[in-house]
Amino acid sequence: MTSIGMQDAVTNTELVVPDRFERLKNVGIGSLRSLVFPIEEMLEIIDERFGEMNMTGRGSMLLLRGDSGTGKSTFLNTVGIFRSGVESLSVGPNEDVGDFLFALNSTDDLRIIVLEGREALGLVSKEKLEATMHAINSFVRTEAGSRTLVVWPTNNDDISKILESLGKQIGAESLFGLDDPIVKFTGPPKFEFVQIASKTIAALNEGATLAALGVSDEKAIELANDPKTATIGKYLGLIGRELRRNSAHVRKLQKKESIRLWVLVLSGNDSEGDVAALTRGGYSQADIDRLMTATEANVIQQLKSYPDELGILGTVLDAKILHMDVYTALAIARTHASPELKKLLRAQNRSITKDTKTEGRVTGSELGLMLSGQPLGQRRRGPKTGDNTKEAFDGLATIASKNDGLLNEAIGEALVASKLVESFEKEHKLDGPVKFISDLRLESSIGDIRLEVMWRKKTSRAEIANYVLTKLWNYARAIELVGAPDVK
Repeated sequence: MTSIGMQDAVTNTELVVPDRFERLKNVGIGSLRSLVFPIEEMLEIIDERFGEMNMTGRGSMLLLRGDSGTGKSTFLNTVGIFRSGVESLSVGPNEDVGDFLFALNSTDDLRIIVLEGREALGLVSKEKLEATMHAINSFVRTEAGSRTLVVWPTNNDDISKILESLGKQIGAESLFGLDDPIVKFTGPPKFEFVQIASKTIAALNEGATLAALGVSDEKAIELANDPKTATIGKYLGLIGRELRRNSAHVRKLQKKESIRLWVLVLSGNDSEGDVAALTRGGYSQADIDRLMTATEANVIQQLKSYPDELGILGTVLDAKILHMDVYTALAIARTHASPELKKLLRAQNRSITKDTKTEGRVTGSELGLMLSGQPLGQRRRGPKTGDNTKEAFDGLATIASKNDGLLNEAIGEALVASKLVESFEKEHKLDGPVKFISDLRLESSIGDIRLEVMWRKKTSRAEIANYVLTKLWNYARAIELVGAPDVK
């Protein structure tokens, strides 16, 4: 099993691209159903073996010959997804096969026992090998073994022949059945490689897409069609290598600082659902594919020429889109307003009395949860905004349209007061060919974060997507990941 990618300091996890089944066992049956494809020819062979077992009243053994990386373990461990009443169990490489088998109880279901990690027979003594085959032969004749198919995966013709010869000496047809003891396994066809990789990556990385890893559809197809890409395991390994290269390339371009780029959306209308629709996972990662399809603004068309660059940039930058409700925004403004902001609030006849619930609102907000390393959980729509509250927030949005720095500064002060960040700077520049100025630069225990704050009286999914993509685009040009005319 290979785990590759970059560590996320917030979730303390890595993007993973597995090339073996072991990692997939932990994703749950629901996810497995979505990412495992049936190999009908092999399923029919299993059906035939089970049918013979039912007639003879005894179990059987099968030697599954397939090159490393073809997906033998994945297939054997997921037969139950495509055939009801079938259970798969694995015997680890360091477990005694005889002890494992004879500890099993009788079952009404059909059962597959997979002997994992036993392809290097040179490391096994002849006596041990014979003892294992005798144990299998004895077990399949018992009542507990009568509905069990024991499968020994191999990746070498010589090993397969040795096991076949030994099995015939010990049990002949009563062990292997009437058909050929050795079954060839080639794995899924190449035309399914891209879809398998896409679903596997999504299942293990909170819905991440190939685009989020910087792998275009064209590149994914090219890798799958390469004559050297003989197995699905090899293909997943190549996808992983692309991720490592892309991540290293972007990090190299970040010459002066390694940061995160988060977008905070504040609007007078209910935009929680729109934010959720543009993100994936419990850590609110920006979903590039969804962003690209959410807006048709003319300025976005040139951005769509660089989906892979923006995708890998968003992944490396831990790009997030977060929502903040109007009640929290108003509490922050009243509690942490600078003298100049207070003056503007008074001019609107707004209250500047400090809100005693401000700290709790801030720490419990999506931004507060992210800064403290906690997942969002299920997003819930907040209470309906009353007319007076909406009018008060519209006043903040009006101020932001002319001087958002005052309100952003109040957010920074609130984060410091709530001990979510150590310090902040407003309107911080990122040097590069394109001067990129962030609304806030936050210094926190998880590293530097550039926070872009989107203040709107009313917004839409398309407008949020436009805003986020433009920020990613500007950062991409600032570090010279792409080069093109200004996008504003």
